[in-house]
Amino acid sequence: MCGIVGYIGKKDAYPILINGLKRLEYRGYDSAGIALINGEPRIYKIQGKVSDLENFTKGKNISGTIGIAHTRWATHGEPNDVNAHPHMSENEHFILIHNGIIENYSKLKKRLEDRGYTFKSETDTEVLVNLIEYIYLKGKVSVEIAVRLALTKVVGAYGVLVISKDEPEQLIAARNGSPLVIGINKDEYYFASDATPIIEYTKSVIYMNDGDFAIIKKGNINVKTLQDEPLKPKIQQIDLDLESIEKGGYEHFMLKEIFEQPKAIQDTFRGRLSSKLDNIVLGGLHEIIEPLANAKRIIMVGCGTSWHAGLVGEYLIEEYARIPVEVEYGSEFRYRKPVLYKDDILIAISQSGETADTLAAIHLAKEYDVKVLGICNVVGSSIPRETDAGVYTHAGPEIGVASTKAFTAQVTVLAMMAFLLGKKRNTISQEKFEILVKELNAIPEKINKLLKSNDYILSIAKKFSQAKNFLYLGRGNLFPVALEGALKLKEISYIHAEGYPAAEMKHGPIALIDENMPIVVLATKDKSYEKIASNIQEIKARSGVVIAIVTKGDTVIKSMSDFVIEVPECDEALAPLLTVIPLQLLSYHIAVLRGCNVDQPRNLAKSVTVE
Repeated sequence: MCGIVGYIGKKDAYPILINGLKRLEYRGYDSAGIALINGEPRIYKIQGKVSDLENFTKGKNISGTIGIAHTRWATHGEPNDVNAHPHMSENEHFILIHNGIIENYSKLKKRLEDRGYTFKSETDTEVLVNLIEYIYLKGKVSVEIAVRLALTKVVGAYGVLVISKDEPEQLIAARNGSPLVIGINKDEYYFASDATPIIEYTKSVIYMNDGDFAIIKKGNINVKTLQDEPLKPKIQQIDLDLESIEKGGYEHFMLKEIFEQPKAIQDTFRGRLSSKLDNIVLGGLHEIIEPLANAKRIIMVGCGTSWHAGLVGEYLIEEYARIPVEVEYGSEFRYRKPVLYKDDILIAISQSGETADTLAAIHLAKEYDVKVLGICNVVGSSIPRETDAGVYTHAGPEIGVASTKAFTAQVTVLAMMAFLLGKKRNTISQEKFEILVKELNAIPEKINKLLKSNDYILSIAKKFSQAKNFLYLGRGNLFPVALEGALKLKEISYIHAEGYPAAEMKHGPIALIDENMPIVVLATKDKSYEKIASNIQEIKARSGVVIAIVTKGDTVIKSMSDFVIEVPECDEALAPLLTVIPLQLLSYHIAVLRGCNVDQPRNLAKSVTVE
């Protein structure tokens, strides 16, 4: 989850590295550090954010055309200056930055301690850099061989950059389970955990695969395996622009990304809905559509917001395609013995395409010869490369740690899949199919209208910014939206919140309700409308405060609620795409009013690339 950046070329490395860290700070912001080589290596690192590192280096020697930098999300060892990266080996031959977890670090550490090494930090990374040095000095081998041999002894995930004062014109990169991208320009190379720090310098990149090992000298790159077998890396062109990763006048990335959802959804179905709105074409599923349509069961795997999107997908696919669906947490799926059959289909859902638990679920499914599809936002990431087929969401870069447009883009893809499968399986009529396609096409404009309620939602947020608890209720495919709304509030405002199926309120949560408990109820007009109205009456009978999300023009639920946010009318299949918007805005405004850092909430990171 940490962010790593590197540069080797003719330019001053420092501004490139600092700028890169700022681009990657969503991956971790417990501490930051930088190492530069210009003669003797220099390391500057500090607890805090990249801006703290920038202030710390003022007036110091920051010269050099080779360097590596790191922004940390703590795994081994608390956030402090000592545990911050980069780490230098005991005899100062090597400097290393690392994203991932070395699972056998304690065993390696004990062996090194038995050989006289001492450790300053609590990190697994310091163990790795000292292991490299031990092999280098003991075996009297080259820097490259020492790094390769050390990595063969490592169990776990890593993306690493290594420099050495003994071969100062060289930088080494390696990957296993943690993302690493190499940007290529004339006589210079850029390195990062993802492409965002690279795009202002070059569009040509190499996405490193697990087991890849790269040796870069000024003007030359050599990619091989850990076993020293040469590789021919594929150079790809990234389709990103600088504007998409800037705030664009918004106070926070999260607010910008909430307002980008009409475009994100439109970009996700652009070219996939026919011009006459009578067909859906998902090119990424072309070769697998038959086994998908004939699947006896679909299993969806995701984490956090992606898991919630999968739950919406479960409702949609079961209703319209009549295929049984199970939705699993990636973190649980990998550690039990799931019953899997060859005619199952597993769908892995991830914004980043690098979620460690979801990747592990993919690997497990492949052991059972299960076909695996991916729904992912980041082109070139691990999940698209490890799945049999899939669909990109085209939501654009999402920098805010709390996912917003990723959710609605994922639900858009799952809705298209459900409708397309329903048509192919003849479980819905062509007439119903075309109605659904037209409804989906209308969603972006409806969200644009809904976003005009932003100031009104802010006024509601002001009344509840000091609440201690929230309850979110929904029925049918709005129950996952209740879960997502509660998650957003927890993530960025640190208010305790829970999502429940509305009918389950009577089975426990009703005991919590009093005049101090705000309850957000998703109550649009659908087949559960009368039932949800009864649930609201039960809440009001116990003095609960109701914030209702209703269909525009509603009078019944409006009359019994304390606060009402209207959403445009739409087919109930697509109601999640509209009802989640006010929940995102409510969470955002409450968090800002409480003085929270909504883009970088405490203890969280954007891409969970470790267990």
